[in-house]
Order: sequence, then C-alpha cells, then structure tokens
Amino acid sequence: VQLVESGGGLVQSGGSLRLSCAHSGIPFDDYAIAWFRQSPGKEREGVSCISRNDGNTYYADSVKDRFTISSDSAKNTVYLQMDRLKPEDTAVYFCTVAFGVVIATSDTCRRSDYWGQGTQVTVSS
Repeated sequence: VQLVESGGGLVQSGGSLRLSCAHSGIPFDDYAIAWFRQSPGKEREGVSCISRNDGNTYYADSVKDRFTISSDSAKNTVYLQMDRLKPEDTAVYFCTVAFGVVIATSDTCRRSDYWGQGTQVTVSS
C-alpha cells in the first residue's frame, strides 16, 4: 500500500489549498481514506474521511463548511479542498487508509492502517 500526499504550501489567511492523496495497492474493497493533521504541541486531529463504498464523508467540527473531501476513483486519488484557511489550520497533513470501513464516521476513520509521508500546510495571518 502506498499513499502519497501533495499540494501543501504557504497561503495567507482566508486563502485556499487543495491537497491530493494518490493511493495504490489497497487490497480490499471496503476502506476509507482519511486526512489527519499534526502540529507541534497539539494532539493529532482527524480532519475528514471518505468511504470508498458509497462515498459518504465525515468532517471534524473544526473544518466543517470550510473543507471538502472528494474522490476520483479513476485516478485513485482523494482530494481535500481547504477554503477560508485560518492560521490554526497550520499543520502537517497526512492521508491514511482504514481497512474494513463501509461508512465513514469519526470512529471508523480513527483507525489508520497505512500512512503517507505528510505535506506541510502553513497559513500566515
């Protein structure tokens, strides 16, 4: 299994970025792709998640109505569109895969079977 994130960078507060997670080698039909973020001094936070089964999604309250997760099955890529970014969104963003997930929820997406290498997002004030 491989997960490769891209699209991070430096953006001003209020701006937008789109992260990509290209995945390959997932051996199951039921799984979810999730985005987590980690910044110094803070706990790792599950940001969003999408199930492969029917595309249902989960968002943390901190990003709801600002971030949008989507999937392009033809490209084996999951996107995280991040709008109205805030300085507190600054973090390293990781995509992960959780096997056996049919419905994406905060609980089902919490488990991470594989991780990508992460991509840095920095939002300046």
